[in-house]
Amino acid sequence: MINQIKGLHHVTSMAASASTNNRFFTDTLGLRRVKKTVNFDAPDVYHLYYGDEIGTPGSVMTYFPFPHIARGRPGSGEVGTTVFSVPQGSLGYWTDRLTKAGADGLKADEAFGEKRLQFAGPDGDGFALVEVKDDDRAQWTGNGVGADEAIRGFHSASLRLRDDGANAELLKFMGYEQVDARDGVTRFGMPGGNGADFIDVETMPNISGARLGAGSVHHLAFAVENREKQLEVRKALMDTGYQVTPVIDRDYFWAIYFRTPGGVLFEIATNEPGFDRDEDTAHLGEALKLPTQHEHLRSTLEEHLEPLA
Repeated sequence: MINQIKGLHHVTSMAASASTNNRFFTDTLGLRRVKKTVNFDAPDVYHLYYGDEIGTPGSVMTYFPFPHIARGRPGSGEVGTTVFSVPQGSLGYWTDRLTKAGADGLKADEAFGEKRLQFAGPDGDGFALVEVKDDDRAQWTGNGVGADEAIRGFHSASLRLRDDGANAELLKFMGYEQVDARDGVTRFGMPGGNGADFIDVETMPNISGARLGAGSVHHLAFAVENREKQLEVRKALMDTGYQVTPVIDRDYFWAIYFRTPGGVLFEIATNEPGFDRDEDTAHLGEALKLPTQHEHLRSTLEEHLEPLA
């Protein structure tokens, strides 16, 4: 069993409009844009990162906004709902805030005994806020959300699968433990994790496969401390039969990827070096940062990419 993983690192999704996406996560959800860069494989497309003040692993939502991309089709083999942690007693505030912002799909409910508010992102993305007692992770309040209401980072993510057997074994191999099961959903938790500790597996045997598009999660990333721990995880996964990519330098972390039995793309990402490697903390996410191999395209990209506030 792997013991190097410490919870979620980031969640990466697809969007249609960079400016709409940026406004939603900064103005509506109150997160900080901690990096404005481009897709390594498609440099004419932004890669935007949102999180707490420094982009702490376990707090970072990232997006590839492809202009004019078709909306994704929900189904099996994908991440269903991305859930953020907020302080107890704050869901009334968030209900008012999201209502005023025109967010769709607002629904108050409970999951595993926790109060939750479901809502949709600009592209139909599945999100929820869940009240968590004594989540002492740092919050970002620079965009007008108070300390008593601000998002603390991820709480969980759900996987929509036709069959949970092989994926349950994978999660246990990755260090997760089954902590509960209700109404067709099995919750797995990471003991001693970073706060972004839960994966919920939704078993849906009769739904068709998902189609990737705007509003879809592209991949789910799990956190390890450093490159040494990452290589240990890579070897363990490969020894178990998974096809794992070589280590890829993503400038702000190193990454490896593999496909789960249910079809979801998993990443293992390092906590190092972090988003302040090329920007002062006070100015994270302000300037367009380009991977070295794309720096020669700067003038073209600055003209082509949609301006962001």
